[in-house]
Amino acid sequence: MNIEKAILAVITTDKAKIDGGAPIFLCDDLEEMQVVAANLEAIMDGIAHALSENLYIIVKH
Repeated sequence: MNIEKAILAVITTDKAKIDGGAPIFLCDDLEEMQVVAANLEAIMDGIAHALSENLYIIVKH
C-alpha cells in the first residue's frame, strides 16, 4: 500500500483540541512532543509540521 498526501499522525499536549481519524499521540510537555514528532517523522517517512506551540502533524506529501 502506498499512501500519498495524507496526515499520518497528530502529536499534541492539549487533548481538548483534537479529534479525528489520524492516530493521536498525547504528550506531557513540549519537550516530549518534539521528541515524539521527530521520531514519528523518521519512522513514518513523513514530514513534521508545527501548527501551533502544542500541536504537530506528520504528513506525507
